[in-house]
Amino acid sequence: MTEPLRKLSGDPECKNGTCPTLWAKTASGDYVVQGYAVTDPAELAQLDLPEGETAVRVPAAVLEEYFSAQR
Repeated sequence: MTEPLRKLSGDPECKNGTCPTLWAKTASGDYVVQGYAVTDPAELAQLDLPEGETAVRVPAAVLEEYFSAQR
């Protein structure tokens, strides 16, 4: 069974509902980040990602919203 996700914060500038978002996995406490795929070869080369991993770009406002709510 798929572990439920709980929305923690999203892009406040979002107009269509499918924008970068920070999610929590309810049971494990892990996080899932929804963002824009990093496709620039030079950026990807700097990351040196192993097979099975990917990189996403998330607007600072998404993380700022989450962390300000934690204070």
